[in-house]
Amino acid sequence: MHAGKKFTIREVLFWTRKDIFFLLFIAFIPTFCYAVLDLKFLSIPWLPIALLGTAVAFMVGFKNNASYERTWEARKAWGAIVNTSRSWGIMVRDYISNKHAIQPLSEKELETIRLQLIHRHFAWLTALRFQLRESRVWEAINKKHNQEYRNRWFRVEEHDGSMETELLKNIPPEDIKQIMTKSNKAAQIIALQSAQLKELLDKGLIEDFRHMELEKLLLEFYNQQGVSERIKNFPYPRQFATLNLYFIKIFIFLLPLGMLQEFEKMGGNWIWLSVPFSALSAWIFTTMERIGESTESPFEGSANDVPITAMSRAIEIDLREMYNEAAIPAPLKPENNILL
Repeated sequence: MHAGKKFTIREVLFWTRKDIFFLLFIAFIPTFCYAVLDLKFLSIPWLPIALLGTAVAFMVGFKNNASYERTWEARKAWGAIVNTSRSWGIMVRDYISNKHAIQPLSEKELETIRLQLIHRHFAWLTALRFQLRESRVWEAINKKHNQEYRNRWFRVEEHDGSMETELLKNIPPEDIKQIMTKSNKAAQIIALQSAQLKELLDKGLIEDFRHMELEKLLLEFYNQQGVSERIKNFPYPRQFATLNLYFIKIFIFLLPLGMLQEFEKMGGNWIWLSVPFSALSAWIFTTMERIGESTESPFEGSANDVPITAMSRAIEIDLREMYNEAAIPAPLKPENNILL
């Protein structure tokens, strides 16, 4: 996600430069054959090209709207995670007490229990973001031009680091050993949270009502994790994506043939203007297709992702400050104006 800065034309041109060279080549060949080799049969009327372009524009627009909706839904899910995490922090702080305790504990012991629940929540955020950044075969980040762009402008912490190493910062090795054997690590961490809440209920350190309220927050974390996993694991339907790409390719191959007669009407060497204008028109369609492609997977580790790493760090800062901890991590800063 580009933070506080527009996607510059230099970045766009670098991102799509191979498309530009290809489109110029596609436009030059029929123009050369028409103007120099006098192959007049290559030109076709503009009307069918315009009709095809209109249909393709509708399909590209539909895909981009659907892709944006996926990204916006992912952003709303993580906004809910941020808000619910703050609620978790104050409820854990204020609900766990000796008020109904069978065997009262010291304030230091109570604070240790509270911090266990808070730090385990940090571990859940860590496991979830690592799971969401795992690669899927359909994701655009696997394409060469996107990998090239990523390697030049930014790095993805979850691609370079280890989940287990990060989890060690917040939960003990015995918990990690249990978690790492499971297929869904984040879900298991929530299960550990629930198990500890049950122990606290049995000891009277929280009573029934407070236990139910805390469990509701865990259910909300599960809900938002489920939303994120659905977006991650169910791509934009491949039949739409594939056919949309084929239609664009058909259009960009036919576009220069429709431009020939239009520029020939101007006389002289004006016909060569069909090359840049054909390439420019086709570039708009191919770039919009690429924008939709890079937006449809908001957790893949691209510049257009929902910044879940930065949001997880912001949650950690809020909760550590809430508990007056000494070691407060610094907020993540954009790298080349890209925040992940």
